[in-house]
Amino acid sequence: MQSTITDEISAVNEALAEIVGPQKYRIWFKNSTKLTLAGGYLKVGVPNLFIAGWIENHFLNEINQAVQAALGSTPKIAFTIDPELSGHQRKTQLDSQAQLVEKTRNRMRSHGTKRAAHAGPQRKKLKLNLDTFVVGSSNELAYNAAKAVVNEQRSPFNPLFIHGGYGVGKTHLLQGICNAVCKKRPQANWMYLSAEDFVNQFVLALKTKKLEIFRAKMRQTDLLAIDDIHFLASKPSTQEEFLHTFNTINLAGKQVVLASDAHPKMIGQLSEKLINRFVSGMVVKIETPDFQTRCEICRRFATFMVGTSFGGKSKKTNSEKPIPESVIKYIGESLRTNVRELEGALLKLIAFSSLQNQKINLPMAQAVLAEHLARTDPIVHISDIESAVATYFGITPANIHSSKKDRTVALARHFSMYLTRKHTKMSSSEVGRFMGNKNHATVLLACRRIEDLVKKNAEIHWQGPAGNKIAKAKTILSQLEASI
Repeated sequence: MQSTITDEISAVNEALAEIVGPQKYRIWFKNSTKLTLAGGYLKVGVPNLFIAGWIENHFLNEINQAVQAALGSTPKIAFTIDPELSGHQRKTQLDSQAQLVEKTRNRMRSHGTKRAAHAGPQRKKLKLNLDTFVVGSSNELAYNAAKAVVNEQRSPFNPLFIHGGYGVGKTHLLQGICNAVCKKRPQANWMYLSAEDFVNQFVLALKTKKLEIFRAKMRQTDLLAIDDIHFLASKPSTQEEFLHTFNTINLAGKQVVLASDAHPKMIGQLSEKLINRFVSGMVVKIETPDFQTRCEICRRFATFMVGTSFGGKSKKTNSEKPIPESVIKYIGESLRTNVRELEGALLKLIAFSSLQNQKINLPMAQAVLAEHLARTDPIVHISDIESAVATYFGITPANIHSSKKDRTVALARHFSMYLTRKHTKMSSSEVGRFMGNKNHATVLLACRRIEDLVKKNAEIHWQGPAGNKIAKAKTILSQLEASI
């Protein structure tokens, strides 16, 4: 049985390498992922949440194609964090990842070009709906604002700017708004895309001298929803183009909805004009879900999972609860950061139950999830810190993991290390391993440097595409801590 599973994983990896090409496979999958098959799911183990997000956003279709080609079926795909993989990544691989992420800001990928050439007003439904969004105290204001956008022909606020950490539901709300508008007003011309897609399409329009077509497509919409708007941070020309796009849509009485990892004023390389436009609407933050919300998310996810057969086992009857309430509360109390960690824990538990043919109960959950929970910081996650710092300094998390030593990257890396040591239980060695296999001495020196800068409240200078930036150390620290 075990040899069969191993052969299947090898076949999937071979198919994936052929589909994405040897270079991308080496950079993003070799030593960076660990594939396992369990309970009708393909689990993709990754060293950190940044790699998980990047692979999910850029290679999910290719992974599905590889599984289909190798196994003749398409099991659901789930991403899990495996910190041991951090030690397997070589310095050259980390640098290559950082370089590729940087290049996506300056040129289009080939499939992005195809999307740009053919994309138009959307009619196809998106994956996520407002009906499936679990509302709690942490996200109620954002949800109500989303409903207002759907229900009002002319929204009282424009834009609606939703921000929050990784996996708290920003994309869910954006897609939910688009689907609800499509249902309520079928003739509405709406568009949902990422800021990266906006950049790619703008660059393509410039290269092919079809700028007017691009502008007509973007500006003649009743609803424009753009995810990860902080991606525009280091793109001054694209920022200017988006500013005109927003002004045109706004003057026409139409709606713009945006999502970002950070508050507009926390996005380091953003023009003042764009910041002013963003904060002139409604800026609302989604906090990490509270206990009641986490439990309800677990219940809904477990109910959804019950509709799927795991490992060929029979489906449970509707009268039987998929997971006992005691287990739901245990997971909800133990995992406090984001929705994806909750779903990952449930997936692991249900897969184990299916493979071992054991009924789920609290003692089993405690035993199965012990290692999973031990790796999870219940207060602040390192990915939240990296995301906040990278956004503030106008770089990417991949830069923090790389060996780059220019002033801006080094400064961001030092603040990331300092905040991680301060707000998590991770040791200096663990922090170094997560941030590109740096040694513990590097982390200690970085923390001392930041402590010294804060103590003196020194004036810090850093250079970005938008020009020189200056701020006091205490101001930078307080703003970063507020955003995580």
